[in-house]
Amino acid sequence: MDKERCKLGIDIGSTTLKICLLDQSDKLVYGIYRRHNASPEKTAVRALEELRAEVGNLGVRVRMTGSVGMGYAERMGIGFEQEVIAAGEYVKRFHPDIHTLVDIGGEDSKMIFFEPGRIPDMRMNGICAGGTGSFIDQTATLLGVATEELDHLAAQSETIYPIASRCGVFSKTDIQNLLARGVSKADIAASMFHAVALQVITSLARGIEVRPRVLLCGGPFAFMPQMRKAMQSALGMGEKDCFVPEHPHYVPAMGCAAVAKGDAIEIGDLIKRFPQTSTHTKEIPTKLEALFASTEDYNAWIENKRGYEVARRERIDAGDYWLGVDSGSTTTKIVLVDNEGRIAFSDYCFNGGDSYHAFKLAIERLQGEAAQPEGVNIVASAVTGYGEGLLKTAFDLDYGIVETVAHFTAARAIDPDVSFVLDIGGQDMKAIYADHGSISRIEINEACSSGCGSFIMTFASQLGYSVTDFARMACFAPNPYDLGTRCTVFMNSKVKQAMNEGATIDDIAAGFSYSVVKNCLFKVLKLHSTDELGGHIVVQGGTFKNHSVARALEKMTGCDVRFSDIPELAGAYGAALYARSKSDAKK
Repeated sequence: MDKERCKLGIDIGSTTLKICLLDQSDKLVYGIYRRHNASPEKTAVRALEELRAEVGNLGVRVRMTGSVGMGYAERMGIGFEQEVIAAGEYVKRFHPDIHTLVDIGGEDSKMIFFEPGRIPDMRMNGICAGGTGSFIDQTATLLGVATEELDHLAAQSETIYPIASRCGVFSKTDIQNLLARGVSKADIAASMFHAVALQVITSLARGIEVRPRVLLCGGPFAFMPQMRKAMQSALGMGEKDCFVPEHPHYVPAMGCAAVAKGDAIEIGDLIKRFPQTSTHTKEIPTKLEALFASTEDYNAWIENKRGYEVARRERIDAGDYWLGVDSGSTTTKIVLVDNEGRIAFSDYCFNGGDSYHAFKLAIERLQGEAAQPEGVNIVASAVTGYGEGLLKTAFDLDYGIVETVAHFTAARAIDPDVSFVLDIGGQDMKAIYADHGSISRIEINEACSSGCGSFIMTFASQLGYSVTDFARMACFAPNPYDLGTRCTVFMNSKVKQAMNEGATIDDIAAGFSYSVVKNCLFKVLKLHSTDELGGHIVVQGGTFKNHSVARALEKMTGCDVRFSDIPELAGAYGAALYARSKSDAKK
């Protein structure tokens, strides 16, 4: 090995660090691959120390790549190569017969199409983690297994089931429903790999034919043979036409090393540069305003909101009532109101993917609480939500109602002058604009759930807290950490970074509350000004049982936000009021 002509490629991605040392003929001499757990500089220093111990204090030409590598390259005075370009350079030098490169990384996926005489067509995923390594990691968490076990499980599968791969949180519903149906973890693991393959192809190919030969690279393809098979199956190709190279996890690192130029830097000098660029000392994260100044401030705020509570009856006596049902994808809610709109009974339960039996059991609980079951006359009923068609037909309910209408009806009961309704559930979000008592515009989330309730639930669980405790901690955090607006799956690395920078769990919890609101206002609604919301904002959905989210919305809009004591039942409550109004109209 000619030590004077060695080249080093450093690839710092969102979740992993890769270092490759090439000799003068571009042969891989030494390689390191490991997760950095949001501490890239510490991981890089340890890896470079290992490299120096192995090959000596070489002088090497260095080039850096990766989604995290750019900032380090700039501060360290090292050449940078964008990772897609670096992967393209790898193909040109090591596999010039390739037509398509498919790369799955920790938080991104890439496709490059090579045509003779043309500039390579390079494509990369945007702000969604569907079809990435972190998506695979989160699936392992849902199944309660180590990521490494997924491949072993998938190898034992017998059936492929449809799983949404466009969003890590949406996939949670599909997986939970499959588990509730008794589907094996092996089949779920294989189905997830299949979903990832389809997501990568559909989101990146976008009209271009993926033709042989296809090169697969990145950690998931390197360490999970079943992921390779899923991609080959989705493309309808065998190993000859769709293959994994010798070092698939090093592709961008080897590509940028191959084009490294400039003066040689001794490995020891390179090590010294890393600690000086630590984000812990040079980049102090923005701190957001505390949600509440004190416990007294919080208590006064709660007292002010009591005026929006919904009236209730003490018991279900004989008489006329109206039933509202909200049959969601994961929960079933029912509300019974009397002729004054007071709630006589309510029920909220997880349905385990079986809306029919969940509703049946809820009605049985209603009958069990009635003082005189035979005297309870349900004049009319209305149903909304995911299971509307099923329940309306199966139980002969009177009306089906669109979810937005149900939620708007509930909001008007809380504030007749409502100008804007924001409903955030576990995995969906609805925004309703109103003008003089009528709906004027509706916005819903389609392929991203980063501003929804599961967003907070997932991370509260991962950090070892209940959602209730997590919410209360957020209310009294002195320095909420700005987590920005990111995909739920991408947020894993952001939370690790926050903890490494010394943020407390309280500050992170408050950061999530702000993040939910930011995602809603700026990613889903794409607001230019909060003036668009008007002065009468009503919030609903289970997410707003978390008072820190409602308070974060107030902080960001400067408006007094109204919410009832039953935000999670708003759809069912609105459906019940709708059924009562239809009955009144018939009189």
